[in-house]
Amino acid sequence: MNTIHYEQQGNLAFITLNRPEAMNAFNYEMLTELGQVVEAIRINPDIRVVVFTGAGEKAFSVGADLKERKTLTDQHVKRNIFKIGEVFTTIENLPQPTIAMMNGFAFGGGMELALACDFRIIADDTLLGLTETSLAIIPGAGGTQRLPRLIGESKAMELILTARRLKSPEALEYGLVTKVVPREELIGATAQFADMMLANGPIALQQAKYAIKNGMNADLQTGLNIERKAYELTIPTEDRIEALMAFGEKRKPVFKGK
Repeated sequence: MNTIHYEQQGNLAFITLNRPEAMNAFNYEMLTELGQVVEAIRINPDIRVVVFTGAGEKAFSVGADLKERKTLTDQHVKRNIFKIGEVFTTIENLPQPTIAMMNGFAFGGGMELALACDFRIIADDTLLGLTETSLAIIPGAGGTQRLPRLIGESKAMELILTARRLKSPEALEYGLVTKVVPREELIGATAQFADMMLANGPIALQQAKYAIKNGMNADLQTGLNIERKAYELTIPTEDRIEALMAFGEKRKPVFKGK
């Protein structure tokens, strides 16, 4: 059985972690396959928004496969940690906007995958958290770095050092997730959110994401220069001219990503 299920619907890509019998835990096979799928998406101009989710109804992902972990040497554990960090960084750096559609438990590496995405939409009846310190380790796939950048140092320190498992509404209060919806509305709400972005210029989406992510890690003047250069890339595009024509003709623009 493939550990990753991939589906494309129009300009929307769905990546499903496909180990429901293991609560979609990450083994090395899954990490390798996920990396390959993500790399293919990165260079696919037809994909404009990417959604990550988990198979089944119990878990988005509970993180590392601890059954596999018990059989690994220290060297292979280091290999896995390097691989998961590498894959999640590739996901964070995808030019397309990304959404984690969190359909169940998201612990450890599962939560770190969600943190590597731009947005997180979660079912209202589940739990999530960075629980690694309860296993005498620390988040090793970006959690100690992405979480404080998202919600602030003090809150991140609290959640990581206590290994607290948050209910969905609590996660929203902490700023971990974008939106909490009833489970039966999760797919529809995610699709609606994606559609709001798909209605916009695909090159503009990518350049806006690039400017925000790269500018956040720079001083203001450098960030403004990044923004200007990103803006300039949109000027000669066919989509910009199409938007102006559509505005004048009082119709919806048809963007081609050119």
